[in-house]
Amino acid sequence: MTTFRWRPEARAGHARAGWLDTAHGSVPTPTFMPVGTAGTVKAMTMDSVRATGAGIVLGNTYHLMLRPGAERVRALGGLHRFMDWPGPILTDSGGFQVMSLGPLRKLDQDGVTFRSHIDGSRHRLTPERSTDIQHALDATITMCFDECPALPAAPDVIAKSMRMSMRWAERCRTAFIQRPGYAQYGIIQGGTEPELRAESVRALTGIGFEGYAIGGLAVGEGQELMFATLDATVPLIPDASPRYLMGVGTPDDLLGSVERGVDMFDCVMPTRAGRTARAYTERGTLNLRNARHATDSRPISPHCDCLACSRHSRAYLHHLFRANEILGPMLLTWHNLAYYQRLMRGMRAAIVDGAFAAHADHLRAQWAMDDWSGDEMPFPDIPPVA
Repeated sequence: MTTFRWRPEARAGHARAGWLDTAHGSVPTPTFMPVGTAGTVKAMTMDSVRATGAGIVLGNTYHLMLRPGAERVRALGGLHRFMDWPGPILTDSGGFQVMSLGPLRKLDQDGVTFRSHIDGSRHRLTPERSTDIQHALDATITMCFDECPALPAAPDVIAKSMRMSMRWAERCRTAFIQRPGYAQYGIIQGGTEPELRAESVRALTGIGFEGYAIGGLAVGEGQELMFATLDATVPLIPDASPRYLMGVGTPDDLLGSVERGVDMFDCVMPTRAGRTARAYTERGTLNLRNARHATDSRPISPHCDCLACSRHSRAYLHHLFRANEILGPMLLTWHNLAYYQRLMRGMRAAIVDGAFAAHADHLRAQWAMDDWSGDEMPFPDIPPVA
């Protein structure tokens, strides 16, 4: 039977390359998880997600409990079969979504009562209920139910929230049904207060989890403060455990976080950007709606083998978005996810090869450049139709 574990392979300073072994396969780290909130990565088939090189995806307790319902997913064979993803799936606990409902939710020490954003129906989530739902979905990695307070907030408010989340984490651990190859992650909270982050780590490691996530960042505090919080927090996490930074982020965020020892990431940025005509490339971002792309016969990137880049020009993608054709968001989402996976593979290879510092400098220098203006950028040959 498979044991859930993170296996180290190489290090470069604090940066780590390794393998995450799970009941649903092994994933190379550092890794980026495409967000499949409601059982689908928006605008993508799961075959196209696989084609980007993704090894693990994310689902969400809140959205799946409301529609179609966790018990229905269980009856239909679990989330892996339901969404055609046999590989590992991490499910967010729903805590962030519930806390984002504002006046539609009421928080107490036992859990949260809220009204659905879909139809206004009344629901309740507790640490136990969130854990049970994730079990019904057959999540490979279950996340603890926590509160994520909006920042900025007073230290006493952050401390009160963090300590309640730690009490909830203990209840989540008790409710979690341990199975070979499956895991539950505790979520470190505490805002940007180093002392509170350290207290949170002590509480969670005292309970004992298979992995640890850093929550409550990338919520408006700015990159400098986020990195300072990681500097204070990541070294406190057990070295043998996988480290997951939730909801982050831009390519530069990912690079800086890998430099600080983070192994796992998720973010809606690449998929959301794909739906709004923004393309991530080795030389920054492009807005394909801009008129300058209307007659540009070049691909988005000469280094990308995704369907958007291997078969289509910037001019064609510009046309699709101007014409509001659904193919535009589909192709650009594919491209962005392919870029994110290529970025992670490149960082991992550089760590293994002992060249991570030089690779990081190269990435930052490339992002600072302005597209490929003035550079030769040939369009790939299009093979004839058989």
